[in-house]
Amino acid sequence: MTPIHWRGAAELAAQIAAREVSPVEVVSALLERADQLDPSLNVYIRRDGQAALNAAALAEREAASGRLRGPLHGVPVGVKDIIDVAGLPTTCHSRILLDNLAASDATCVAKLRGAGAIILGKLSTHEFALGGPAFDLPFPPARNPWDRTRHPGGSSSGSGAGLAAGLFPLALGTDTGGSIRNPASCCGVLGLKPTAELVPRAGVFPLAWSLDHIGPMARRAADAALALDVMSDGRTRATSLLDRGAKGVRIGFVRNFHERDMIADPQVAAALAAVAAGLAAEGAHIVDVTLPDLNLLAAVNRTILNAEAWSVHAQWLRTRPGDYCEMSRRRLMVGAFIPAEDYLAAQRLRGELIAAVNQLFTGVDVLLCASAMDPPCKIDDEVALGRTYSRQARSPFNVTGHPALAMMAGLSSDRLPLSLQLVGPYYGEAKILRVAAAWERIGGFAESHPPD
Repeated sequence: MTPIHWRGAAELAAQIAAREVSPVEVVSALLERADQLDPSLNVYIRRDGQAALNAAALAEREAASGRLRGPLHGVPVGVKDIIDVAGLPTTCHSRILLDNLAASDATCVAKLRGAGAIILGKLSTHEFALGGPAFDLPFPPARNPWDRTRHPGGSSSGSGAGLAAGLFPLALGTDTGGSIRNPASCCGVLGLKPTAELVPRAGVFPLAWSLDHIGPMARRAADAALALDVMSDGRTRATSLLDRGAKGVRIGFVRNFHERDMIADPQVAAALAAVAAGLAAEGAHIVDVTLPDLNLLAAVNRTILNAEAWSVHAQWLRTRPGDYCEMSRRRLMVGAFIPAEDYLAAQRLRGELIAAVNQLFTGVDVLLCASAMDPPCKIDDEVALGRTYSRQARSPFNVTGHPALAMMAGLSSDRLPLSLQLVGPYYGEAKILRVAAAWERIGGFAESHPPD
């Protein structure tokens, strides 16, 4: 039988409902695993173990009496520490908010709890979801379970690393320039940035309000779909197409991103080609399509993000600059020097980019493109880290607001995750999850785990 720590959220929910496993057994097993592995991974900022066990005991009693709160009854979840959980500090991994106790749950957390989920604790992030894996903060940066010397991606780094290590079956992340999809790419899990505003942002500390998204991270497409349906009140019916396979799906392959605009590592390019071939063999119709230059798209995201982030942090940067890590301070200060005319020009160009992506969806159902252009880099290599944040194709879809998903495409020669990205039309999450589920089955990478 599959060990508890590798079971998915949907599988656990079904087993709990059938009383084949108890929520207490699940939570206890995952807390014990965290005791063993987290000292070298730094996934958690704060584990709320006793509260989770108490919630599990209640969920067990409810299940025994036939009362299930919802489709995630008894399923443990980890929460990125820029998202409020009532009674716990929302530190944003920063000295500035060490005592920032949340009075209530963020809306997305409340919806998960309402469906029966159990919150295990708060997870590592980059400082204010921006800075990077810094070593001058109150908490150490999360590490990649595939190789602890490697970057796990960010800023939802604890979410990605914890899923890959089997510390929980489901996690919450946020995504402003790729921060759900980056750790999903680096850690070989699945991260979904939904359509803009589909998941409410109330109770989540902002980075850049016109680019911010909240979304699920998991090891399986079915689990991400289940969580999204809960958090969006079923507005996308994300689980509706999971079993349809890829046959008949029209997939636009955006080659210019990784073949012309930003040349990908050969292993990444080969993995993307293998994904396209695998989906075609299943009956998908693969056609080459072109989007505007990736460097232009990334520049629009960068301009908007930096300007809006500065407006959030300006007062603290003027009065408490030394309380930020050096990396965050350097990145946030850039926003102080962006002229209003540049910000407005980026917003005008944003409309043109949205139109270009929408036009593609008149002829295809889903886009396939690169996520990361390289395998995960060393966590302490500052030059390589600078490259990894710029060498990616995720930020365009924060600009346009289209749903986008990253997942494993293969493994490198060093047995590090390689990734792909699927993008859909607005509220087309079910379409991209359909393709993700098909590739999950074809590629078999959902069963690939890092060594303990």
